[in-house]
Amino acid sequence: MTDFAEVRIGVVTVSDRASCGEYADISGPAIETELHRILAMDWKVITRLVSDERHEIEAVLRELCDEQNVCLVVTTGGTGPALRDVTPEATEAVCTKILDGFGEQMRAVSLKFVPTAILSRQIAGIRGCSLIVNLPGKPAAIAQCLQAVFPAIPYCIDLIGGPYLVTDPDVIKAFRPE
Repeated sequence: MTDFAEVRIGVVTVSDRASCGEYADISGPAIETELHRILAMDWKVITRLVSDERHEIEAVLRELCDEQNVCLVVTTGGTGPALRDVTPEATEAVCTKILDGFGEQMRAVSLKFVPTAILSRQIAGIRGCSLIVNLPGKPAAIAQCLQAVFPAIPYCIDLIGGPYLVTDPDVIKAFRPE
């Protein structure tokens, strides 16, 4: 079990164009905004912006989980079918367990809004005492997907030895069995 002196959450934006300054990252801040709405506790965000290079994504996921001791890493971008979309492959490479239900739930929710959700390849997995969740790159889809899976995230983090996350029940009611 890792000693979590403070709750740390990693937010990783995967984007060639944003990482080289072609345009501003709006997806990472969208995740932060949503997490501030959901969580009713103090926490610290650690942000990273990387290009669509598998080795870079893997390195930043390892760094956040192993060195920064984050309990949760939320990524955005790189989950589609394009040739450079490799976030799920990088996530799978660094995780010891894959949690298929997260991707299934996010696609099910997204299909209510866009038929192209079937092209999405989001996954989630465990690395040590950290949960990694891949989200799509569009801010509206980020909110929809994060709201769909967040009820299970605090209990998942409990089960892997992470800190106790408290949600605002008016926004998201965390599920923990009694």
